Amino acid sequence: MTENVVLLDEHGHGIGTAAKSEVHHATTPLHLAFSCYVFDADDRLLLTQRAASKATFPGLWTNTVCGHPAPGEDIETAVRRRAMDELGLGLADLRLVLPDFRYTATMHGIQENEMCPVLVARPAGEIAPNPDEVGDVRWQPWEQFRSQVLDGTLEVSTWCRLQVAALSGLGPDPASWRTGDAHLLPPAARAA
Repeated sequence: MTENVVLLDEHGHGIGTAAKSEVHHATTPLHLAFSCYVFDADDRLLLTQRAASKATFPGLWTNTVCGHPAPGEDIETAVRRRAMDELGLGLADLRLVLPDFRYTATMHGIQENEMCPVLVARPAGEIAPNPDEVGDVRWQPWEQFRSQVLDGTLEVSTWCRLQVAALSGLGPDPASWRTGDAHLLPPAARAA
């Protein structure tokens, strides 16, 4: 089954779809994605290491789960689907925190170019990583992780580094981060 992504114009409106397997290359078109940070009750972040076999950013540590909503799929459903696919993990208390995050990044000649809303959640169940997606997992206190990412002592994916900087502006306690305004989502994400 072909996995498709939603292509976007510069204002976040859907302008078509493309096969995920064909969209990531040296000049990747702008498309819709998401990132999710899962925290336990002690505000430890579940980090994942991208599988070495992944086409984009292989082997790097990053936030808990990332992915692309399918055409017509809302963001929350997409996040829950990918958390289950990548980690065998259900999610509780899923909420939007950075509705309008956008970035570009290139590694090994492959570019990411995404409007990528960021959400947070709590784990609901045990972790069972899919080795095709995840090389390793670990829990790390948020403040320690944030500090290591921002001072450059922990190498993470480009989007994670940029998101951590933006999340830091929401305050030191992830549990107290305000819920983001869904009206600021890219229109293609609002319409899904």
